[in-house]
Amino acid sequence: MIKSMTGYGKGESTHEGGRFVVEVRCVNHRYGEVTVKLPRALMQFENEIKKRVAERLVRGKIDVFIQVENAVSLGVPTANLPLARGYLKAFNSIKEALGLEGEVKLSLIASQRDVVTVAAEAEATLEEIPPELVQALEDALRRVDEMRLFEGESLHADFVKRREVLAQLIAKVAARSPLVVQEYAQRLKERVAQLLTEGNVPEERLALEVALLADKCDVTEELVRLESHLRQFDETLNSSEPVGRKLDFLLQEINREVNTTGSKANDAQMAALVVELKAELEKIREQVQNIE
Repeated sequence: MIKSMTGYGKGESTHEGGRFVVEVRCVNHRYGEVTVKLPRALMQFENEIKKRVAERLVRGKIDVFIQVENAVSLGVPTANLPLARGYLKAFNSIKEALGLEGEVKLSLIASQRDVVTVAAEAEATLEEIPPELVQALEDALRRVDEMRLFEGESLHADFVKRREVLAQLIAKVAARSPLVVQEYAQRLKERVAQLLTEGNVPEERLALEVALLADKCDVTEELVRLESHLRQFDETLNSSEPVGRKLDFLLQEINREVNTTGSKANDAQMAALVVELKAELEKIREQVQNIE
């Protein structure tokens, strides 16, 4: 079953009084691109997290956001005392210069950047990715996958409908193709008869002209290849593997055959059918850009 590249999922898991919160957001992208944003204490697990995500979500631009709430075991606060003293001195200088009353409060100094930092503890538990984080990540990925699959079902139904439209138009082209030569032969015969005073039409010459046109306008090979491409399209739609790129390639090949058919068709009705085919192909191609 095909899957959309668009999805969102959230997973949560508790950890020693704290909590991991993982959010995964996916949008369309030609390739697979995974970006992970996580606390500094977990930076060592960035590549492993990317690998886990890429194994589940093959294609799309995927953003992973990881937060750690109230998890004191993941790091210890450290005070930068020289920096704190510097802020205290600076704030006192400002107070005196402006003639302000009151004391410089600890909360003001502590709120300044890098005065208090959280450094990762060198504990054995952080030598490998916490299982609670893995659980939260897996829950988020499962929900993303469910959303992508749900949207993929809608896209699948649309592809089936439009594929039938393509088949109907191609059948009309196949039915019209032999009539083009017959009608041309009749028009040619009538025109030559009008030009000859005797009214006698040289049948051999007519036959040659008609044969040349029939060879030039023959789209049998194109129709056979179109039928083959449609069969492959059906098989690909029902594949359990990611199919976005393969479908995009098949549509390029179908469009190529349709263009060739259009260039060979010396007929207004055939040209109109080719225009309809190309319009329908463009609609399918736009949708294919949305699937994995």
